[in-house]
Amino acid sequence: MKRKNSRSVAQMRTKPATRKSKRKPVAAAKSSGAKSSRDKVQAYRKRMRAKGLRLVQLWLPDIRTAEFAVAARHQSRLANNSPFASADQAWADAMVADGTLG
Repeated sequence: MKRKNSRSVAQMRTKPATRKSKRKPVAAAKSSGAKSSRDKVQAYRKRMRAKGLRLVQLWLPDIRTAEFAVAARHQSRLANNSPFASADQAWADAMVADGTLG
């Protein structure tokens, strides 16, 4: 197996003697104008509310799961075998033709 790095295993285990750039202390980074994730989210939500929008969070079924596919197939078969299937399909076709759906 080829190594991507030309350094030996022992060299890779040792830390480099010097860093290319000095890291700022955490407190100094925040006081220098850097915003936390919480501050960014709060500002974003404030801007969106100012535009007349409101936040809505929903838990929805995950349509990528096998269980969802099985349930959807079962419900489709039930709807197709319903005594109202032709009337329901006529309504859906009318909505598509009207431009309301699709």
